[in-house]
Amino acid sequence: MWWHCRCTGVRLMYTPVISIAVAFVLALVAPAHAGAPTDALKGHVDQVVKILSDPSLRDRPEVRRAKVRKIAEDIFDYPDTARRALGPHWNARTPEQRQEFVKLFSEILDRSYRSKIELYQGERVQYVGETIDGSEATVKTMIVTKAGTEVPVDYRLHRKDGRWLVYDVIIEGMSLVANYRTQFNKIVQTEGYESLVLRLRAKETAEPAASPGRSRTDR
Repeated sequence: MWWHCRCTGVRLMYTPVISIAVAFVLALVAPAHAGAPTDALKGHVDQVVKILSDPSLRDRPEVRRAKVRKIAEDIFDYPDTARRALGPHWNARTPEQRQEFVKLFSEILDRSYRSKIELYQGERVQYVGETIDGSEATVKTMIVTKAGTEVPVDYRLHRKDGRWLVYDVIIEGMSLVANYRTQFNKIVQTEGYESLVLRLRAKETAEPAASPGRSRTDR
């Protein structure tokens, strides 16, 4: 369920299986009284399901992935996720550095799922509830595999310009944001920010790899 890649000798873990990729592929079962955050998430997933079910796109994987990416960009707050992932080092960055970091980070997330879109094998996502605290919300889901295995996946969203956007995904208590922040912080502290940027740039042109990896929850 978890994947990682190596970027010039440093492991960069991420979660394409549900974080933006497979999560956006799965068929959903909405609760009886879904709230606005759940509705926002489900609406975008439904669009992806429609794209992946389109026979005319079956033999056009690049077009299909581009369409999925566009939908992901509409529901996922890449800039805020990047800011949280960089943690205490964000404030020291210039506007130009922040812009580049967001671009590089979003590309990593994109690569983490675009090659995994075809992995969907009939898993179901059940919405089990949501909590809303002002402009913050958590949508709780349960992934159910064909074998009956259940995997809890929570989406953290915030309301921005009148819309609910995802900024983190928690799989079995493991946070996408915290995962990256731990690794980014270590690189910046030991090698400097420019070294991190060089690694991310190298990752842009590297082939994606896959194997297990985890990190603790971010709050």
